[in-house]
Amino acid sequence: MSPAPIDGEVLPPEQSGETGQSVEEDERTVRAGFWKTFKRAVRQIPFSHDLVAAYYCAMDPAVPLRVRATLLAALAYFVAPIDAIPDFLVGVGFADDATVLLTAIAMVATHITERHRDRARDALQT
Repeated sequence: MSPAPIDGEVLPPEQSGETGQSVEEDERTVRAGFWKTFKRAVRQIPFSHDLVAAYYCAMDPAVPLRVRATLLAALAYFVAPIDAIPDFLVGVGFADDATVLLTAIAMVATHITERHRDRARDALQT
């Protein structure tokens, strides 16, 4: 049985997503698949700047582990090839991903800094 979250943590530090992957496994999954999935989904996700800023926040080692774990779990769901609604369904395929991402971003919004947003802006301009 997993220990109870401490000090308002959303997820225990050693475990993130529903898949039971560790934070490190989620980070590897996200690093490997984020940009490829993002390129496929960018036209269907109206909050792409926030999504990329969340990516940079999740990769920032200065961000608290519970925040990184929350974002990494949501981003891992985004890049996962199998989810509740298949991503290849035009118009609705990324709807479940968007819901998960928006919820996670809203939960940790105060930790997504101007530095993360600046990096997102730079990445999207290239």
